[in-house]
This record gives sequence, structure tokens and C-alpha cells, in this order.
Amino acid sequence: MPQETIAIAADHAGFELKELLKAELAAGGYKPLDLGTAGPESVDYPDFADKLAAALKDGLALRGVLICGTGIGISIAANRHRHIRAAVCHDGTSAKLARLHNNANVLALGARLLGPEVAKDCLAAFLATAFEGGERHNRRVGKLS
Repeated sequence: MPQETIAIAADHAGFELKELLKAELAAGGYKPLDLGTAGPESVDYPDFADKLAAALKDGLALRGVLICGTGIGISIAANRHRHIRAAVCHDGTSAKLARLHNNANVLALGARLLGPEVAKDCLAAFLATAFEGGERHNRRVGKLS
């Protein structure tokens, strides 16, 4: 089975958590595609949301992870792209439901709001859960793009 590539990007507030989750991805058998940032120096989160959106559009990855201070700004920036369904998640349940019911293809996390263990739980649930599909979920998700 080929190794799935997961794109991951963060602004300066999310840099440390990005590095931790990048290691989690690799340990879980995924291939992380690190789209930056490369350090804690101040950067603009929309630039990294755009990089991740481009990577998904170009087929470099099917799913991604975005991290900023709250997860909110970077998810708003990502969701400006029609092919992105970014969900800000705060626990494993919200990450699971984002995949199950909304077919989210991007997990957005807030590094200033979540501890590392909760962030890992979110990532694990996001990666392990498939879209449930069905008439009502397909209809609703279809209206998003």
C-alpha cells in the first residue's frame, strides 16, 4: 500500500505544534509534506493556507493539517478555496465528525488552545475516519463547493 502524503503548514504560532505533528505523521506511516513555516519568526497565516490549498489542488496530497494560534484565521483563509473543507477542531470527537459528516479534507488546529496530546488525538481521529457519505451528507457537502 502506498504511503499517503499529508500536507502540513503553520504560521509562527503553530510552528512548534507543526513539528510535533509532523513527527506523529511519520511515525504513523504517513509522508508529511511540510509547507512551512520554518521557524518561530512572525509570518502571515494566509500565505500558508494558500500553500496548502495549492498542494491539495495540484494533487500533492489529498488531506492536510493547518495550524495557527487559534486555528480560526488559517481555516478562514483556507476555506476561501472552493476545493478546501477546513474544520477547526478542539478534540477527537470534533475531528471525527468533521470527516464523518462534512468530508473535511483539512484539519485546522489552534496551537495556543490545545495541548500536544489533544492535538495528537485530533490528528489521529481525522486520519482514521472516512466520510460517511449517504444522500444527506453528500447533498450538504456538495453545496459547499
